[in-house]
Amino acid sequence: MGPILDCLREVGGEARPREVRDWIADKFKIPQEVREELTETGIVRFDNRVAWARQYLIWEGLLETTRRGRWVLSARGAKTYLTDEDARAIHKRLNVLHSKRGKEGKALVPELSVSAKATVASVPPDVVEEAELLGVLQGLSSDGFERVCQRLLRASGFEKVTVTGRSHDGGIDGIGILLVNPFVSFKVLFQCKRYKGSVSRAQVGDFRNAMLGRADKGIILTTGTFSADARKEAERDGAPPVELVDGEKLVTMFEEQCLGVKPKTVFEVDLEFFEQFKLRGDASKSASQAHPGGMRGD
Repeated sequence: MGPILDCLREVGGEARPREVRDWIADKFKIPQEVREELTETGIVRFDNRVAWARQYLIWEGLLETTRRGRWVLSARGAKTYLTDEDARAIHKRLNVLHSKRGKEGKALVPELSVSAKATVASVPPDVVEEAELLGVLQGLSSDGFERVCQRLLRASGFEKVTVTGRSHDGGIDGIGILLVNPFVSFKVLFQCKRYKGSVSRAQVGDFRNAMLGRADKGIILTTGTFSADARKEAERDGAPPVELVDGEKLVTMFEEQCLGVKPKTVFEVDLEFFEQFKLRGDASKSASQAHPGGMRGD
């Protein structure tokens, strides 16, 4: 929890989830194999643990939930510095408050461990919908995923978007034109990967080789993730740029365009808020027992 607050302070109070995860991984030299390790349910373990830490910070009032796809410091969070001991205390206290919402009084998540192998089987509440949408996308046929990406690109401002994946044209699944303004436009080639795992550096390199001399820019869209080496390859100096859209960013884009999703308002009970009234009631009861003839309120 502490490193998330430290990261957001350093970058100005607001960042995308991947920026925060990358910052923490670099700061604490998290090995790549740990960053890409999956749980039994196919969730990236490291990403899920960071997401849970963020969820506790939200419950504690140290982060805001005003913007989807952005992690934002609250005014209190900006001046709060947490040690590991502080974080464990928050985790323990909030688990007690939320335990009534779990099955048979169990906590929402298992006790966090310093071990990278510790299992966190569940996901934070705001990640559930993301996992559901990714599951739907991963359940499409290859052709269906290409066509829904075509629709997403059109909704995002691309013109003349055509799917060419059936021709197996060197890994190129489609082509489109991005009109920046009436005077500037870019020809863009895209590739769609319906993955659960990570796209490798070699796959990014192969896609770039296929697009050389044919377009100004390339895009790879995947329901999975990209390895750190793949991201470095995409940003390599002197090579045509390749934009990487992972599952997390893909979900955000579908939500921003309201494409295939319907907005809804969800209210979550703030158990900590009601705890103060419970304590006051107990105190009043004790006072009335101690002074049975005392003043009675209306």
